[in-house]
Amino acid sequence: MSKFTSTKSLLAGALSLIFCATAPLSFANNDLPDLGTAAVNTFSLEKETVFGDAYMRVIRSSAPMLNDPVLSQYLTELGNKLVAHATGVKTPFYFFLLRNDEINAFAFFGGHVGVHTGLFLNADNESQIASVLGHEITHVTQRHLARSLEAQNKSSTATMVGMLGAILLTIAAPQAGMAALATTQALSTQAKINYTRLHEKEADRIGMQILVDAGFDPNGASDFFAKLATRYRFTSKPPQMLLTHPLPESRITDARNRAAQYPHRYVPDNIDFQLAKARIQVRFSSYSDEAALSLFETQLAKKTYAFKNAALYGKALALFKTERFKESETIIDSLLKEDKNNLFYLDTKTDLLLQREANSEAIALLETQKRLKPTSQVININLANAYIESNQAEKAIPLLEDQIFLDKQNQLPFFLLSDAYKKTGNQAMEHFVKAESMALGADYKGAVDQLNFAYRLTEDNPLQLARIEARIRQFKQSEKALDELK
Repeated sequence: MSKFTSTKSLLAGALSLIFCATAPLSFANNDLPDLGTAAVNTFSLEKETVFGDAYMRVIRSSAPMLNDPVLSQYLTELGNKLVAHATGVKTPFYFFLLRNDEINAFAFFGGHVGVHTGLFLNADNESQIASVLGHEITHVTQRHLARSLEAQNKSSTATMVGMLGAILLTIAAPQAGMAALATTQALSTQAKINYTRLHEKEADRIGMQILVDAGFDPNGASDFFAKLATRYRFTSKPPQMLLTHPLPESRITDARNRAAQYPHRYVPDNIDFQLAKARIQVRFSSYSDEAALSLFETQLAKKTYAFKNAALYGKALALFKTERFKESETIIDSLLKEDKNNLFYLDTKTDLLLQREANSEAIALLETQKRLKPTSQVININLANAYIESNQAEKAIPLLEDQIFLDKQNQLPFFLLSDAYKKTGNQAMEHFVKAESMALGADYKGAVDQLNFAYRLTEDNPLQLARIEARIRQFKQSEKALDELK
C-alpha cells in the first residue's frame, strides 16, 4: 500500500471512529451558539482536538516537515502575535513548516496551521506572510471545517465522513482531494462550492482585522493576492494555494476596498522575515549551492535587497554550504557586532564554531545567551547539541527534557535526546525516547518494539519498568486503532 493510500484510509477511518463516538447535542431556544461554536452539534471541540492530533501524526510520517529551530521559533512567534489579537480562540495553536516550494498554507482541527516554505519564497514582506496566517487562524477560530459538516447535517454519517475526509485531503493534496469530493455523495456541488466561498470571505474579513490589530499593513493581503493572480493568470497549473483558496478578481478587489477603510500608516518590514526567507532560500529550497550564493552576491552588488544584513546573512549561509567557512564566519562576526543577540546569526555562528571544533567557545557563547533567553528553542537546542558534540551529553539531557515539556509536538528534541542517552551509555532510555519519537509519527509498531528493547535493558528500576509497561499498553491500543482505520 502506498503512503498516500494509507494516509487516505487513515483519514476516512479516523472520521468513522470519531463520528460513531459523537452523540448529538441540542440547544435550548434561548441558548444560541456563536459562529465559532455553531458546529458543536456535529463535531465538538474535544473531538476536533483528538482528530487534529491524529492528523498531525500522519503529516509527520508522510510529509517533509521542517525541524529547524530558528525558523520554527520565528514562525511560532509571528503566529502567536496574530493569535493574541484574534477572538474566539478556543484551542492552542501550533504552527509548523513543510519543505515544499509550492505556495500554500492550510489549517485544520486542533489549531494546527501548516505553512509551505514556498510561501516565504514568494512573499515580499512580513505583512504578506502575516495576512495568510491571519486568514488561516480565522479558519480555525470560526471552525470552518466543523461548520462544513454542520451544513451537511441532513446527510448520513457515512456521507459526512466522506466529505470531511475529502476536505482534509484537499488541504494536504488538492488534486487528490478534489477527486474525493467528486465521488462523495452529499449535497449539490454548487452548494458545497458556495459554502466554501462563504468561509473564504469570512476568513478574509476577520483575518484582515487580526492583521491590522496586530500592527501589520492591511494591504499585505491584497498585495499578495495581486502578486499571485499576476504570476499565475495564464498558467495551466496554479499553485496549491489557489486550488484550496480560489482567487477571483472580486476577492482581490474586496481585499483592496477593505484595506482602504483603515487609516493609512507606514509599516516597516521586519528584518527577521527577510532573514527567514534567506535561510529558506539557501537551506530549504530548490536553489543549488552555487545559485544561492550567486543570488545574494547579485543582491549585494546591485543593492536590490530589502535589508543589506539579510543579504549578507544569506551569503554567509551559502558560503557555509560551499565549505568556504572562513569567509562565512567573517560575515557572521560582522553581523553579530551589530546585533549580538540575533538568533539567526547566533545559530550560524554556533554551526561555524562546531565545524572547526571550537566547542568550548560555542558552549560559552550559548550559555551566556541562555541566561538572557532561558526558554529560547534556538538557544537550548543549539546548546544541547554543542554539549553532545563535546562529550558532555549528560548536560544536554535536562535541556532537551525541558524543551519536550514546552513543546511535545516537536520531534527534534526527541532525536537529540536519544543521541544524548546513547552517548551516556543509557541504552534503555535511548530506546524509550526513540519510541516516543516514533509514536509522534504514528509508527506505533516501531514504538512498541523500541519499548520492548528498553524493558529488557532496564534493571533495578521498578518505576521505570511500570512506566514502560504502561506505554506499551497505550501504544498497542493506538496501533490497534490504526489497523482498524485501514
